Amino acid sequence: MYMPTYKLHINGKEHSVDVSEKTPVLWVIREHLGLTGTKYGCGIGQCGSCTIHVDGAAVKACAVIVDNIADGQKIKTIEALSENADHPLQRAWIEAQVPQCGYCQSGQIMQAATLLAAKPRPTHEEIISHMNGNICRCGTYMRIVKAIKIASEQTK
Repeated sequence: MYMPTYKLHINGKEHSVDVSEKTPVLWVIREHLGLTGTKYGCGIGQCGSCTIHVDGAAVKACAVIVDNIADGQKIKTIEALSENADHPLQRAWIEAQVPQCGYCQSGQIMQAATLLAAKPRPTHEEIISHMNGNICRCGTYMRIVKAIKIASEQTK
């Protein structure tokens, strides 16, 4: 079976992968590149556990096939959000004690990062609206909102 080679720009590096054109980007990231911070949740782009950035936009990696990623698009996973896990959101997540099981957290943080990049000082309503597509089974939504507010106060 023929497997085309795709060149993907992930976390500042170019990677060549031989996969079927129907392979979800999530599986390329996790299984082919070993970047396991991006989680598999629902597989249909509804829960947000697999949220990554594609050219700065939050994207559900399980719902995008590798053939739909254009050459030159820049993909960022949670591993590249900061070099030392010191992004304001990561620090705020710890301060607000957000995680319980922690499974959705990388997707939550990646979704929140796009909000703060576009609007450094979001209102409570803007936070709720922007985070609406990410599910936390543990129900830590109030702590997620609190952490985003804390991080927004730390960004310049």
